[in-house]
Amino acid sequence: MSSIVGVIFRKSGNIQFFDSGGIELKVGDKVICRMDNVTEIGEVVSIQEEIEQDVVAYSNLTKVIRKATDYDLSVLDLNLAKEEEGAIKFNELAKKYNLSMKLVDVHIIFDKSKMIFYFTAEKRVDFREIVKELASYFKIRIELRQIGVRDEAKIVGGLGPCGMDLCCKNFLTDFESISIKMAKDQNLPLNPLKISGICGRLMCCLKYEYDSYKEFMDIAPEKGRVVKTKFGKGAVAGYDPLKKSIVVEFETGNKLLIPLSELEVTNEVVILKSEEDSGAEEGLEQKN
Repeated sequence: MSSIVGVIFRKSGNIQFFDSGGIELKVGDKVICRMDNVTEIGEVVSIQEEIEQDVVAYSNLTKVIRKATDYDLSVLDLNLAKEEEGAIKFNELAKKYNLSMKLVDVHIIFDKSKMIFYFTAEKRVDFREIVKELASYFKIRIELRQIGVRDEAKIVGGLGPCGMDLCCKNFLTDFESISIKMAKDQNLPLNPLKISGICGRLMCCLKYEYDSYKEFMDIAPEKGRVVKTKFGKGAVAGYDPLKKSIVVEFETGNKLLIPLSELEVTNEVVILKSEEDSGAEEGLEQKN
């Protein structure tokens, strides 16, 4: 028997899975793993116990190299200290060369194969001189990566309007294209303050339920269309796509949420006329 462990690495909220390789691990343990041709240190966040060995082999998972030793943890501490020094040096050089660059993060690969600086800028910048000076100062391979505001949010993290950790930090691996049409089709307020994330871009969660909304709205009758129900005739007054239901308004002014599958759509269309005062009865007027 073996186990599959979920490991989260620094600067990424994404869980990656590894074969424990027979090493006894528990949640919270630091482990050394090989990934993307470099050796990194991560933390175990989940364990699937007693997985058949052939299942693990079939999944083609990379094995955990080892549980982090005291020496490994001391190396991590040294790397973290050097990252802080790197941030100070980067800002000094950006000022020296008068480059408008906002440093987001510094990360030294655990095996010291390279030191990565993540930054944002309004336009492309020529940072070759900064790379040369950083490499000379730290005696390590230097990479400068210009990232977008969505990538910045993923690295920095934070809380979304829902009160939960940002999706990009927590589990998203790729950024999908999000459009204002997705908010419009879901009948959301088109106020940028309400549909934008902390990155200033449209919230990634607008994509989650969009396909369900679109599929439903493609087959749902338009507002004002008269439908027959077991309660009598009424007109379409609203939608609940996630429940695949229609808000039907009757001549009495009462409204009921009824599954679309239980409605019979007619060719008749009416105008929904509602009074402005809250709680007032709503009538139906035949369209000429």
